[in-house]
Amino acid sequence: MAVTEPATLPPADWMTRPGLDRLAEALGADAGAARYVGGAVRDTLLGIPVADIDVATIHPPQEVVRRLQAAGIKAVPTGIAHGTVTAVAEGTVVEVTTLRRDVATDGRHAEVAFTDDWQADAARRDFTMNALYADMASHRLYDHFGGITDLRAGRIRFIGDPLRRIAEDHLRILRFFRFLARFGNAPDEAGLAACVARANDLMALSRERIADELLKLLVARDAIGVLRLMIDHAIWQPVLPEFDAAGIDRLAALVDGETAAAIAPDPIRRLAALLDAGNAEGVTARLKLSNAQRKRVGVALGDATGSPLALGYRLGIEGAIDRLLLGGDPAAAATVAGWTRPSLPLSGGALVERGLARGPDVARALRQVEDRWIAEGFPDAERTAAIADDVVAQALRATSKA
Repeated sequence: MAVTEPATLPPADWMTRPGLDRLAEALGADAGAARYVGGAVRDTLLGIPVADIDVATIHPPQEVVRRLQAAGIKAVPTGIAHGTVTAVAEGTVVEVTTLRRDVATDGRHAEVAFTDDWQADAARRDFTMNALYADMASHRLYDHFGGITDLRAGRIRFIGDPLRRIAEDHLRILRFFRFLARFGNAPDEAGLAACVARANDLMALSRERIADELLKLLVARDAIGVLRLMIDHAIWQPVLPEFDAAGIDRLAALVDGETAAAIAPDPIRRLAALLDAGNAEGVTARLKLSNAQRKRVGVALGDATGSPLALGYRLGIEGAIDRLLLGGDPAAAATVAGWTRPSLPLSGGALVERGLARGPDVARALRQVEDRWIAEGFPDAERTAAIADDVVAQALRATSKA
């Protein structure tokens, strides 16, 4: 990703979103009181789409609320104790945060004080490429720690002492590797050494935060290379010792399959590749994934034998794609991905009309009809009716003999 060093942020589509001009005026951007910060600036310099917009301002949180309300902009106090107000202007959502400096940290939470010092606010951020600001009015860039140079080099570099940054927030270990997988070319040696030295700090994090970073990492550009690096340096050992080189090999095969089948990467499917039937339930429970996500991993790791379309019918399209890709059959997965799952063109009532008594016999016969319908490749209603006639006749003969 080529990065230049412009004096101002280049034009980008997100800058024309409705309401941004009103927000800039409300926050006093013309007087230099508000700047875009973080991902929107970084991603614009990289020429990639911007999802979220964050703004930093010298105004205290209550003053931000007052200004927004005076301008007719909705102000939601989403994190006002830490200086963050969500502004909703003409449908555009922006996180507005007062400049801060850390007062105390424990590796999970920070106590902050508000400030009007832009460099102090930049100094508390994690990586140089995330401490880039652009004036909301003029789009002039402010780079306090060489972030643009690091961005051009694909270097994920902590601001200041990496060990101190990690001590402030242990999640920065995982963020270092996720950003390396997304933007990096090679690891910054000082940053890598600090992450290795403090890997045990991950045990202090909530499993939800770990899961969130892991799932984002799994779909990053160089997920495989970075995960191998993490395993080689025992980063996962304190919290996810199940991750090993064999799992990375399975993930690499899955990624190749996704590419061959032209199927989009999926973090839950990729997590399943790192696991096996023996450890999947324990790991997904430990990460506190949702019940649906845990069930999906279990389904993905099942046996992929049989007709791909039969799998698609019984497991659902998503479940069949997962299982077929993990089973090493991207062509079959592509077939299922382009298929619309049909519905059985017959009901239990049709079996009653054919002479079966209501009750368990109908349910049993309907399953038999469905099994044959699937085995024959989902034939039309006429053929399904013939199957039903045969199944009912067999059931009635069995009943008369009994």
